[in-house]
Amino acid sequence: MATVEFNQLLVNNAEFLKPFAITLTRDSEAAKDLFQETLFRALANKDKYNVGTNIKAWLYTIMRNIFINNYRRKAKQNTIFDSTPNEFLLNSAQMAVPGTVESNLRVKDIQAAIHKLPEIFRNPFLLYFDGFKYHEIAEMLQEPLGTIKSRIHFARKLLKNQIQRF
Repeated sequence: MATVEFNQLLVNNAEFLKPFAITLTRDSEAAKDLFQETLFRALANKDKYNVGTNIKAWLYTIMRNIFINNYRRKAKQNTIFDSTPNEFLLNSAQMAVPGTVESNLRVKDIQAAIHKLPEIFRNPFLLYFDGFKYHEIAEMLQEPLGTIKSRIHFARKLLKNQIQRF
């Protein structure tokens, strides 16, 4: 297909992309950018267009892919970096609010529930809670890895049921 024919086909079928761009972005300025990027990519990749195929579907696919790629790129860039000095944290202990009696009782209830667990579940759970990895716990207790994982899982379930009673 000649360049002139492709350009004419593109111009004749480009208007339907605008509402689709607005639907995707929900912002008129971002929709204009998406529309323009779609047409640019279509022109840049005209050799990949197969003559006789549905040009609207081809353009829709280009637009959708651009939108998805931009969305993923923005999600990755959405990390917030705090570059402010943290000197105010030096005296943060003075501003800390002491725990209430209720929260102290809750911690004691949780500790009591942990110590009420059967020893077979309590030991792997406490080691996991202290920061050991599953494979380290398995080596320490000389048990298979799957056994350790299931015991920690059951310990969590038992704790959840006991704590919900309080």
